[in-house]
Amino acid sequence: MESIVFLGFNLYAWITIATVLAMFSVLLFTKLRADLVFLGAISILFVTGVLDAKEAFSGFSSTSVVIIGVLFVVVSGLTHTGVLQWIVKHLLGQPKSYSKAVVRLMLPVAALSSFLSNTTVVALFVGIVKMWSKKLGISPSKLLIPLSYASGMGGVCTLIGTPPNLIISGLYADNTGTPMNVLATTVPGLFCLFIGVLSIIALRKLLPDRKAPESAFESTGDYTVELLVPSDNPHIGETIEEAGLTNVQGGSLIEIVHYDDVTSPVPDDEIIMGGDRLVFAGQVDEILDLRKSHGLVNADHHVFTMSEIDKNRQLRTAYVNFGSSLINNSIGESTFEKENNMTLVAVARRGERINQSPRSVVLQAGDTLLFECPPRLNISTDKLSSQVQFFDSSQVPNIGKKTLISTTIMILMVVLSALKVIPLLQCAFLAAMAMLLFRCCNVDQAMKAINWEILMVFAGSVVLGVAIQKTGIAERLAFGILDVCGSNPIVVMTAICFVGTFITEFISNTAAGAMFFPIMYEAAEKLGYEPYPFLIALMVSVSSSFATPIGSPTHMLVYGPGGYRFSDFMRIGLLMNLIILAANIFIVNILYPLTPLQ
Repeated sequence: MESIVFLGFNLYAWITIATVLAMFSVLLFTKLRADLVFLGAISILFVTGVLDAKEAFSGFSSTSVVIIGVLFVVVSGLTHTGVLQWIVKHLLGQPKSYSKAVVRLMLPVAALSSFLSNTTVVALFVGIVKMWSKKLGISPSKLLIPLSYASGMGGVCTLIGTPPNLIISGLYADNTGTPMNVLATTVPGLFCLFIGVLSIIALRKLLPDRKAPESAFESTGDYTVELLVPSDNPHIGETIEEAGLTNVQGGSLIEIVHYDDVTSPVPDDEIIMGGDRLVFAGQVDEILDLRKSHGLVNADHHVFTMSEIDKNRQLRTAYVNFGSSLINNSIGESTFEKENNMTLVAVARRGERINQSPRSVVLQAGDTLLFECPPRLNISTDKLSSQVQFFDSSQVPNIGKKTLISTTIMILMVVLSALKVIPLLQCAFLAAMAMLLFRCCNVDQAMKAINWEILMVFAGSVVLGVAIQKTGIAERLAFGILDVCGSNPIVVMTAICFVGTFITEFISNTAAGAMFFPIMYEAAEKLGYEPYPFLIALMVSVSSSFATPIGSPTHMLVYGPGGYRFSDFMRIGLLMNLIILAANIFIVNILYPLTPLQ
């Protein structure tokens, strides 16, 4: 099979190319879980003989993948002892201008993201930034994109801050036998962060000024509310007009459901019956006044008397998470309300009128939902928080002795690794054990903190890199780039980083790092230079995704709460990509002068 050559690639290389293209297409255009897609790609490469058993499963024993898994436990200890919340509380303050607010927000976020999961940091900050922006009189949409950008730029500053850094440094160590220092990317990362903060301030007019989605339930008419007629309602037997429900203050009746019979538009002489569901469009606060004035209730199940309703229940606002099982489903067809003892009252979708019952709306990521909830709803359960994010869900653990202990453990892990006293893998294991030993988190919390889906993606990314290198694809692409760009090493470095920056807008930065590592490594060696500075530049590039909300999980976290549209990221993100690329190439070549191979 290897003897069959077409366009310079053998059959194994073409199988690898087809597998990679198919995998990325599936990730882009379907909702299949990423870990299953990567597992499928590994299976194809193994079954077709592209990789042997040792190579196919090399990702699962990769040092960088193991480190990522262990770091989940370390982060769990920091989270459960309130370290992140303490930092947020004491660092944001009350800045007097937008520029100062951006600096006060982005620097702490970047610092935290240098050592912790970017997603964890942004998830913590989202609710706090929304409340903070209200206090400052700034639209949340002006601060949430900078929040997400800061987490990405901060993650680049250490090898443990973002997965591609670990993957690329791990592959470099495998190829050369020399491990990178945990702080190898610190100075380039800080320089790019400094340029990034200045760019955000300078380009702030390109940031959208959107209303916060939860304000949809205060002032807009672009949502629907469904109310139910109890069996003891005094208006039963009257027409819609006689009951005064044709044109209510703040909205209008758009649909009435008699059992399974839907009537829309609703005629004035339609008779009201017990169990009817009335769907209104308009302003939530005024329409909900109908519950009191006309004896109606929220519609999740039939109510026979008003005495059945719990008067202590309260309204709370949430948005649909990316990856939620509610996406492409309606609340009415699911068991969500019953499982969580809450009722969906209204749905809003960024200015788009939804002319149907809220419980019949097929939900999308970022939709804003208004729920009627019991007074003591536990919104921090894993099952609930994976589906919807409540705007007031920031849980603040008690700050105490364990906060100091977990912080000390984290600092010792970084210092011992940076000074090469103990290798990073051993440091991570010792830190995780210390977190459990000092009860900064318990075993259940530690196990729940490990994201097995992400680890599968990381392992799959390593295997893809092995296949791209083994089949000669990296070498051929490296030669192709050299043919186009010539023998100038800075031009070649810039070209590969440029492509890497824009590829990572559509695929995970981990996959981009694994895919471009062999290409960059081969290109550097073909030019006769030490690959180290080329790979430092690559680390920054594959984590610099600013132009699409799908470019980073943190962008997805702020997408709904910020009320953003897809194009909002492109307006400022395309310029940010180019600015950070230029800063990256400049600083790397200043700090790490290109050295010819010995």
